[in-house]
Amino acid sequence: VLIMELINNIAKAHGGVSVSGGVGERTREGNDLYMETKESKVINEQNISESKVALVYGQMNEPPGARMRVGSTAPTMAEYFRDVNKQDVLLFIDNIFRFVQAGSEVSALSGRMPSAVGYQPTLATEMGSLQERITSTKEGSITSIQAVYVPADDPTDPAPATTFAHLDATTVLSRGLAAKGIYPAVDPLDSTSTMLQPWIVGEEHYETAQGVRRTLQRDKEPQDIIAIPGLEELSEEDRLTVARARKIERFLSQPFSV
Repeated sequence: VLIMELINNIAKAHGGVSVSGGVGERTREGNDLYMETKESKVINEQNISESKVALVYGQMNEPPGARMRVGSTAPTMAEYFRDVNKQDVLLFIDNIFRFVQAGSEVSALSGRMPSAVGYQPTLATEMGSLQERITSTKEGSITSIQAVYVPADDPTDPAPATTFAHLDATTVLSRGLAAKGIYPAVDPLDSTSTMLQPWIVGEEHYETAQGVRRTLQRDKEPQDIIAIPGLEELSEEDRLTVARARKIERFLSQPFSV
């Protein structure tokens, strides 16, 4: 849903083009995305030149080499739109962990000695080769959004840890927020951005963002009390903090157009 929403916005609001690379994607999910892009007229089968998205898949039932190659094919397509068509490109890679996983399988089949947690010894090199291609030129730009599966919710696992080192920002989705019906279920406390600096966004923006994070962090502290006795057992100050946090959560939600 998030990918389709972003593709829709880029195509209709900004006139850009998107490339979606499905690495180890389920056939059903790839077909769903294809049908949704057709319905929203982002793909025009009658006149392909008017389409605003290119899709490339290495399905999960395919050999690891084919799945791994999608990680290189999608950036190549994005580079074409940037360098030849002089366009700004939004590149999706879903899922970057499957790219690492496919590389691990290829490495094992090649007889290489595995490194930490069974990953390939060339993990950092392969990831760097992919990520360094995502860049801007005078002719156009490539901006990448990558879905990252975190095994056992452990961010120190070599696969996600190596990926995060290349990203300017990480957006963490929260099961708790999704359970509340808040979408997109982005956790502002766990999400990070290198752009959130006072000399980039301005002092007022920076201080406001830090104030929001402090309020949300303080809201987490009395959750056990709220869950059992209820809000009535909180102090007046804590009740005010909880009320503010609820308003912030709703403010940060957004209705989707798809």
